[in-house]
Amino acid sequence: MEKRDIAVIGGGLAGTATAIAMARMGFDTVLVAPAARPDQRTTALIGSSMTFLDRIGIEGEVARKAEPLKVMRLIDDTGRLFRAPTVEFRASEIDLPAFGYNVLNKDLAEILDAATSREERLETRQMAATAFEADRDEAIVTLEDGTRIRAGLVIAADGRNSAMREAAGIKTRHWRYPQTALVLNIDHERAHDSVSTEFHTKTGPFTQVPMPGGSSAIVWVEEPDLAEIYVDVKPDRLERIIEEKMHSILGKVTLKTELQSFPLSGAAVDSLTGERIALVGEAAHVFPPIGAQGLNLGLRDCAVLCDCLEESRDDPGRRSTLLRFEAKRRGDVTSRTAGVDALNRSLLTGFLPVQIGRTAGLGIMAAASPLRRFAMREGVSPGAGLFGLPKSLQEWSRRQQALGDEV
Repeated sequence: MEKRDIAVIGGGLAGTATAIAMARMGFDTVLVAPAARPDQRTTALIGSSMTFLDRIGIEGEVARKAEPLKVMRLIDDTGRLFRAPTVEFRASEIDLPAFGYNVLNKDLAEILDAATSREERLETRQMAATAFEADRDEAIVTLEDGTRIRAGLVIAADGRNSAMREAAGIKTRHWRYPQTALVLNIDHERAHDSVSTEFHTKTGPFTQVPMPGGSSAIVWVEEPDLAEIYVDVKPDRLERIIEEKMHSILGKVTLKTELQSFPLSGAAVDSLTGERIALVGEAAHVFPPIGAQGLNLGLRDCAVLCDCLEESRDDPGRRSTLLRFEAKRRGDVTSRTAGVDALNRSLLTGFLPVQIGRTAGLGIMAAASPLRRFAMREGVSPGAGLFGLPKSLQEWSRRQQALGDEV
């Protein structure tokens, strides 16, 4: 039977990044995952995610392949009686060059795969893990070829249908939304200027995210029946539909990739840890593609787990260490899950008080720069909004006083 300090199960973006981090910390690590399929989607890596990628030595490579996100614009396109004003979040308002970077998942995966080969303490096994068992002293993972690996800690990063999570007996609550996400990449005749625009519609967000080379990624949330129809629409007609939904802000549209569809769902776990196991990424939480939360939350899982393991290098799976990880991550995961769910459902509901509340909230944020800066700082790095709020309020008060003196 083989022995490792840490076994990471799952070779997605979060799992591979976690395995690299563990190896760089000096743990003898094995990454177990079947070969991944090519993914033409993109991911917006916000704030602290880039900090974590710098921690594992690939931030510069990713930034060179990515497009900076300098402005994020929200437009109410619901057509309802109470419509929110357009809100623009500018990274320069909080003294940042960009909120983050949008990168093709394929490019990020290639960078991560190359980084794994540079880590002497990291071994990869391109196969599935089929069983997990653990006691107070160690965990044992069985691979599909029959190999058994003993490890001090197993990190489950094997996705929303995690076999490791199920084997560990961690209960999960799943739910579905009456929506489907349509995803593709486009070219357009006008420059995007590193601006991402999110149109809030009655069926969910329609989001354009800038990509390198003047292209953009589209994440389009639609009713399932309509989504099925759009998947079969001829390319020239689909291009016109997308341009219309974007109100021609980027001019004529040309498809770069085929339209893909994904039913929207969510999931929350009873616990982020078990005996000798920690969950990260979609094994720990599942989000609809709204607000760029998915991978960013997963990379925050990885970063916090690294911090916790710094204090227990002699036994990475110690129960006290896993409880500390659980405590540090639970608030962020719970609040983001509730926030994304509430935003999505507020678009779907026809209940007038909810519409009024959403409109008022966005209106206040558009008008009040301290609250806008709070939201931006909190989005980039959880907890930073509270620390920056007093300064924002002081600046706002000084500007208001200056305007009064001029009058």
